[in-house]
Formats: sequence, structure tokens, C-alpha cells
Amino acid sequence: MKRYWLLFSQAVTVLLAVWFVLVTLKPEWVKSRPAESPDAPAWSLSGDASLPAPAGSFRQAVHRAAPAVVSISTARKQDPRAKASPWFRFFGGEDNEEEQTGLGSGVIVSDNGYILTNNHVVAEADDIQVMLNDGRSAQGRVIGTDPDTDLALIKIQLDRLPVIQWGQSDGLQVGDPVLAIGNPFGVGQTVTSGIVSALGRNQLGINTFENFIQTDAAINPGNSGGALVDAQGRLLGINTAIYSRTGGSLGIGFAIPVSTARQVMDGLLKSGQVVRGWIGVEPMQLTAELAQTFSLPNSEGVVITGVLQNAPAHRAGILPGDQLLKVAGQRIQTVGELLTRVAELPPGQAAEFTVLRKGEQVNLKVVPAQRPKPKSAK
Repeated sequence: MKRYWLLFSQAVTVLLAVWFVLVTLKPEWVKSRPAESPDAPAWSLSGDASLPAPAGSFRQAVHRAAPAVVSISTARKQDPRAKASPWFRFFGGEDNEEEQTGLGSGVIVSDNGYILTNNHVVAEADDIQVMLNDGRSAQGRVIGTDPDTDLALIKIQLDRLPVIQWGQSDGLQVGDPVLAIGNPFGVGQTVTSGIVSALGRNQLGINTFENFIQTDAAINPGNSGGALVDAQGRLLGINTAIYSRTGGSLGIGFAIPVSTARQVMDGLLKSGQVVRGWIGVEPMQLTAELAQTFSLPNSEGVVITGVLQNAPAHRAGILPGDQLLKVAGQRIQTVGELLTRVAELPPGQAAEFTVLRKGEQVNLKVVPAQRPKPKSAK
């Protein structure tokens, strides 16, 4: 028994000596490593998000949102018949490129590969390549587009996709901090910060339905389709346009609110198109001259200057000269607000409209129809 105890003691002593040598000379050999989950995402960002962030840092928001923002490159082949034309050779030259290319951004909004971007990023594209922040790439397929809001939905086939978290654009206030994430000028993913500088921007001539979030976060060419997120990394809007005289950022950028983006995405997924309400009126922003013409008590809001024959508004009793006050209980101040509120109404379901007529408020039940497609739409 004494012999076995001696052997055991010598073995323990040798093992402890070996352990001491390893810890002293080769500590990396014995350093514990966390177990890797087979379901862990393949993407990563530079830096360690777990490190304490300095005051005012948006590090955590970037780590949550940036992996879900992708770069999109497109190519459109030229019509060979046009290239063969002598007019093309005269004006375009003999050595013009066979393809026209474009750059933009997009946001992964579901783990099965759906990506929101701008319609003008993928319009008429013959080839769409989507590059993720982790280095992977995939072919993009257009699910549907909505030129009226300049939104498009595309899809890729990849697994373990990072997905952005939806935010609430309806609760935004001027002065709230925001981040713009995208691929400006094709230099690679870039994050800029700023604040919400205005809400409900419209009448810019960019889209049919305009209700933009305005921000001073730098947005440049290539940012189109990228994400506007809050300080927690939640999606607030899809970056769409800039006000610029030089092509670069001048501190005025516009994003489509996430509330509009979700509505468009749901419509495209459900039926391949966005179904909107329509009542058939010709509205105008009230001015002092119009108020005098129609004998209205003030010059604020929207006046109906025309009603289409047999349209929903005509059947409900709306008349030229009516000052529109509310749609489905929501107050209307601008023509843009009217277009947006009416478009949100489900066709076939009656909604209450409040108008001011000869100094009295009148409530009318209007049953919207489906908004007709533009004559140019195919």
C-alpha cells in the first residue's frame, strides 16, 4: 500500500511540474476558450462590442444594426439594337461600355432573405448582386417594386442572416439622434450620425407619396436604400435622397419612414403590389386667394377644387369648395397629408370625412376605391 501511495505522489508531482512549465512558458496552450455554437451567426464587426463604451458612443447601436445593412450593385445591359444604330454610334461613340452599373444599399428585414431598398437602386436592372458585411455575396431577385414611394423588395438565398430590428417612426421627434448606415460612393460600409431635423417633409417632387424624415446625418450617393436607425440600432427609415448642388452631402437628407416601408413590404409580399385608397378629388393647398374665392374663413388647410364624376367622393357628396378638415378622424393640413391618409384607407371600407361647408362642419361617409395605376404603368 505504501508503494502505491508513493507512485501516486510522484505522478501528481510530475503533473504539477508540467502544468507549471506550460503556464509559465506557453500560457496560450492552456487558456480556456468559449464554446462555439453551431447556430452562431457567421458575421462579425471589427472591435469588441462588450468593451465599455465611452459616454455618448453609438457603438452598441452600430453593432446591432450594421450587419443587416448590405451593399447592392446592379448592372443593366444596353439594348443591342440601340447599339447597332448609327445614331448611337454618332452620339455615344464606338467604345461605350456594354453595361451600365449602379451602387446602392439595402436592409435585411427577415431571416429568410427579404431586403428593403429603393426602387431607383434596382429599377431596370438585369443583374443584382448583394454583398453582406461579413464578406458573403448572393444574387438578388426582385419580389416587387412601388415607384410611388420609391421602395423595392428583393430576396437572396443565404442562411444565418443578420436581421435588423424594427423601430417606431411614428414616435420620432425633431432633435432625436439618428445614424445613417450605407455604402456611400462604393467605399464600403459607413456610419454617420446626426439628428432628426424635420418630420413630414413633402412637396419635394421626389415621390408621389412623400412623408420624409429629414436628417443632417451625412447621406451621399450609394447610401440610397440604407438604414436610418435610432440610438438603439432599430430601423426608423430607408435613406432615399439628398438635397445637394454638388452631388455630396450638404446636411439635408431624406428617409422614408419605417411605417410606410412596412406597409409597402406587406403589400408586395401579399399580392405583388401595394393597394391604396382613392376618392377622386382635385385638392389644392389653401391660400388667401383661394379662401376668398370659396368664401372660406381662413387660409389654412386643403380645399377641394374639383370632384371626378361618379368617383367615391362624388357619390359621398363632397363638393368643390369644401375645406377638408379630417380623414378618418385625423386632421389634414396639407395636400401631402391628404394623399397619404386617403392612400392608407382600405378600398371598400367606409371612412368618415369632415369638411367645412358654408361655415358649418359636415361629416360624410366615403367608400374609397382602389387607386388606379398610372397610365404609364405597364
